[in-house]
Amino acid sequence: MSTLPLPPDWSLAREELRAVLVRAGWSDDAFRDAELALCELFVNAWKHGGSPAPLVVVVLLEGVLRVSVADGCPNLPEQRAADGPYALSGRGLHLVRSLADRFGADPRVAGKSVWFELDSAA
Repeated sequence: MSTLPLPPDWSLAREELRAVLVRAGWSDDAFRDAELALCELFVNAWKHGGSPAPLVVVVLLEGVLRVSVADGCPNLPEQRAADGPYALSGRGLHLVRSLADRFGADPRVAGKSVWFELDSAA
């Protein structure tokens, strides 16, 4: 039986996200939503984008949090239907879209950047 290697450690990206949101006074609920969306994009960049260490950029500007995750694969993500209620994949981008105020992907010179934005509740 073939298994995937363990995903890269995303704890530094998670800690940076938390530090930015704590300094800005965002709620724990907002952090949980942002953390879950970040996790989905990070794992997708590793699993589908082939990146052993996805690049994460966290920016908070004028009440808008933008988190971008870049990998070296040029294929932009396509949202697809899950294969059924017990499918092991296919729901990640649906989840990110439901958590975020905005979501998208941009081509880069080498690969792509997939991002989401959350607006401050304050």
